[in-house]
Amino acid sequence: MAVSTRTKRSATRPLIVTLIVIVVIAALGFGYASPYIALNNLKRAADARDAQTVNQYVDFPALRESLKQQVTGLLTRRLDGHGSGNPFAAIGAMIGVALIGPLVDAYATPDGVAALLNGMPPRGNPGERPPVPPAASGSAPEPAPPVAGSTGSGAGNDASNGPTHSENNATPPQPPQTTAGYRGLNEFVVTYQHGAGDARYSAILQREGLFTWKLAAVDLNE
Repeated sequence: MAVSTRTKRSATRPLIVTLIVIVVIAALGFGYASPYIALNNLKRAADARDAQTVNQYVDFPALRESLKQQVTGLLTRRLDGHGSGNPFAAIGAMIGVALIGPLVDAYATPDGVAALLNGMPPRGNPGERPPVPPAASGSAPEPAPPVAGSTGSGAGNDASNGPTHSENNATPPQPPQTTAGYRGLNEFVVTYQHGAGDARYSAILQREGLFTWKLAAVDLNE
């Protein structure tokens, strides 16, 4: 009887070890894929304007602070670039600096998150609001008001020098090229670029716990 019991235990032990190995491998695989899953769920929820789900995947206080810093840096560089250039463009940039708060408030929303994840970041224009991504709109989106003197250098200005084209065009010239990957154990970065030579920007997800990721920052300065 004792021999039979020892035999059963010996036969069961490899099975237990195998199950443990399978569970560990599955957990590691899910852990690696978790930011990709979070990004996909967030984008679908943002495009659908599902605010409840968006709130689960966005750290809005952190995103708001990041947007404030990034837009301030964007406009500061624009002012520096207009030091001896077009005075009207410099005035527009200064007005933009004064309106950073409303711009940040507009982008720290499900509409703003949807724009960020569809290749349409803030450009720092006065009165700018996030455009409606084509996938979330059944009709042609309404363009933002034109910005006087917006002929300075910058990613949004290269596409057009005409007086009737707005930097904050609701429809990007082409779908953005997207790359995504880890930048450290607790940071996952999605980079957007519309074409070779165009400016890039990034949306940054940060880990919370083992498998939870939230959009917490942007980088408009790449």
